[in-house]
Amino acid sequence: MPEYEGDETMGVPARSYPARLQVDPPERLDRLSSFFRVIWILPILIILGLLTSTGNETVLTSTGHTVTRSTGGIVSGLWMATLLMIVFRVRYPRWWFDFARELARFGARVGAYLALLTDTYPSTVDEQAVHLEFDYPDVAHDLNRWMPLVKWFLALPHYFVLAFLWAGAVIAVILAWFAILFTGRYPRTLFDYVVGVGRWHVRVYAYAFLLVTDRYPPFSLA
Repeated sequence: MPEYEGDETMGVPARSYPARLQVDPPERLDRLSSFFRVIWILPILIILGLLTSTGNETVLTSTGHTVTRSTGGIVSGLWMATLLMIVFRVRYPRWWFDFARELARFGARVGAYLALLTDTYPSTVDEQAVHLEFDYPDVAHDLNRWMPLVKWFLALPHYFVLAFLWAGAVIAVILAWFAILFTGRYPRTLFDYVVGVGRWHVRVYAYAFLLVTDRYPPFSLA
């Protein structure tokens, strides 16, 4: 396995996991923006939904009947294409990786804004206060070509844990919303917990769906 160097600007130690998330804690947050957050976020949330959501298409069969079927969406399509490339060609096209990384970064900025972690409206380009990084793999040396076939299954324990963690994160955001309205500050304990859940989610996504590493994600918020 390669030596993953840490990024001192993000406070990441050497040999850190190949997927890293850090959010700059704000000094103060705007009460008015936080109060109306679920309204302010709608335009950028719609854009993210158009990029990532599944859809339906209607097909006319040879017998004249119409059949509606679900289409996978760009995220699932990219995952499947990457899986096939690694398994059959032992390659991970760099431009696929770059696109998936930038889409994940955009989604992380939208998620951070929705979770009240920042007052800065999500950019489709700039990094802002949300720092998300994935290490590009050397497929021939870093990855087992057959692992993508089972990673989604091996990550099942994480799915169950994350379901409870995200439920707790929703409660934490609601509590933080009240705290911001009264104090203008996001309680640091709640802030660290919400970011930690996001970090856990990012590591599982990198392992099971972005397919950038074979290192099993740690059960940790840190």
